[in-house]
Amino acid sequence: MEPPELQASPQWQRTGHDRFPVAAAVDGKWWVMRMNIFPDHSRWTLFIDGVARYDIDSTPPTWGNPADPAAPKLDNADEVLEPVKNLVTYGSEVGQPCDNPFCCG
Repeated sequence: MEPPELQASPQWQRTGHDRFPVAAAVDGKWWVMRMNIFPDHSRWTLFIDGVARYDIDSTPPTWGNPADPAAPKLDNADEVLEPVKNLVTYGSEVGQPCDNPFCCG
């Protein structure tokens, strides 16, 4: 059975943050996408209410294009990004931040 998140249709909003460029409110929870250093790591990590949920290279069709520059700006981005603000480096969400100087250093 496929996880329900893969069937959702988030309405992405731009945050203004380089590594967490978009977020969406989905069923009362905040989804935040971290853009990772690809191809050394998965292209995206999805956080739901501050908890890492998936590492993915391409988003499901129902998610649209998270990187769409035409997406509206999120007014409360600082508040939404608060739970993930210290998880900028790939792997930091599991206590093993990447320290490779070629991709994350």
